[in-house]
Amino acid sequence: MATVREVVLPHQGKKDGTWNVKIRVSHKRISSYIDTIHFIGAKQLRKDFTIKDSFIIDLINPTLKEYRDKISELGLKLDYYNSKSLAHYLESGGQVRAEDINVIAFGWQQVERLVQAERDASAADMRKVLYSLMDYFKSEVVPITEIRAKFLKDYETYLKEPRVLTRPDQFKGLVTKKVKGLQRTGLHNHMRDLRILFNNIKDFYNDEDLGIEVVKHYPFKKYKIVKPSKNTKAKLTINQVRAILNCEVPQNSRIELARDLSMLSFFLCGMNAADLYRLPPAEENMKDRIDYNRKKTMTRRDDEAFMSVYIPDIAIALYRKYAGNLQKRYGTAQALDQAISKGMVGLRKLTKTADLGFYDLRHAFADIARNVLHFDKDDVAEALNHVNPVNNVTDTYLARSWEIIDAIQSEIIDYLIYNRKSKFKKKLTA
Repeated sequence: MATVREVVLPHQGKKDGTWNVKIRVSHKRISSYIDTIHFIGAKQLRKDFTIKDSFIIDLINPTLKEYRDKISELGLKLDYYNSKSLAHYLESGGQVRAEDINVIAFGWQQVERLVQAERDASAADMRKVLYSLMDYFKSEVVPITEIRAKFLKDYETYLKEPRVLTRPDQFKGLVTKKVKGLQRTGLHNHMRDLRILFNNIKDFYNDEDLGIEVVKHYPFKKYKIVKPSKNTKAKLTINQVRAILNCEVPQNSRIELARDLSMLSFFLCGMNAADLYRLPPAEENMKDRIDYNRKKTMTRRDDEAFMSVYIPDIAIALYRKYAGNLQKRYGTAQALDQAISKGMVGLRKLTKTADLGFYDLRHAFADIARNVLHFDKDDVAEALNHVNPVNNVTDTYLARSWEIIDAIQSEIIDYLIYNRKSKFKKKLTA
C-alpha cells in the first residue's frame, strides 16, 4: 500500500538555514517527493530531522488526507503506478496523465490476470513483449506516450535483427542466448500482442461514456502490422508419423517425452500439450473417454471449448504413463513445452525429419483425415475442436454427437497401423 508523510531532507538545507517541507510518496519500496510552499528552521525540527512544529503539521495534514483519499480511490489502479507517477498524479489533483502510464507496470499486471485466468500461453506471449520493450528502451519504465507510429516502425526493424537476450529460466536464474531476428509470422504475433496491450491500457484509462480520454493517440491506425506468412510447411506423411511411433529413443529422456507425447496427441485427435498437461490421472478402471475443455479457447467460446475424445487401445499405455504425472514433473505447462521442444531436437535427428515440431502431429492428423481419407472438412474441424462461425446458426439445431469424430480417429489409427483405408463415408451416405 502506498503511503504519504511530511518530511524534510537533511542534505537539502538552504543557505539561510531553512528546509523545504516535502511530502514523501512511498510505493513499492521506492520514494518520490512533492515540494510544498512551507519552509522551516532548525528549531522546528527534532534531532532526527522529523518535524516537531505542530503548527506546520496542522497545515500539512489536510493535504496528506487529500492524498490518502485519492490513493484509496484508485483501488486496483494503484498497482499500475510507481512512486514517481503516483506523486505526479497526487500533485496534479488526481488527474491521470498519459505520460505517467507505465506500459511495463501495466503489462505485468496484465500477465498476472492472464495467469489467474489460466491463459498461460497468452501470459507467456505478453512476457515476451514486456522483456523486448525493456531491452529496447533499456528501462523498466516506458510511458505509453513513447508508443507512437514512428517507434513501432523502428521497433519492428529492431525485432528483425539478431539479438542477445537475457531471460529468467524455469529455476528463476538468468540465461543469456543468441536469437535470430523475427520472421513475418513471429513479427506479426509480437506486434499483435503489443497492440492488445496498448488497447487494454486505453480501455482501462479511457471512458467514452464519461468523455474521459487519458490516452488520446492510437499509433496502430497509421502503423500497419505485417501479415503473417502463409503456412507452406509440408505436412508429415503417414510414413513419417510411423517413423516417430517406431523410433527407438533413450529411456527417461526428453526425446522419449517428445516421442510419446507427440504420439499421444496424434492418437487423441491432435490434443494440445497444454491439455495433455492437465489430463487427470488414469484410474484403475479407466473410462474409455476423456472429457475436457480445450485450454486455448475455453475462455473465448460459449461452449467453453468442450471436447470428448475416445481413448483408443493404442493410447492406453501412454495415457497411464503420463496422465496426471506431467503436473508432478513440470511446474507449468510452459516448462513442459520447453522440455518437449528440447526433446524434439533429438527426435528430428533420429527420425531424419527436418524441422519437426510437436504440433506437426496435430497438423498431420488433420491433413491425413482430409486429404488421404477424404473426410469432410467440417468434420475434421470438429475433430480438432475448432469452431466454424459460418455454421453457428446450424449448430443450434444439432445435438452434439461424437460418432463422426470417433470414426475419424479410428480410421486414422487403422491407416497408421495397418495401412488400411475404410469405407466410413460411404456407410454414412448409404
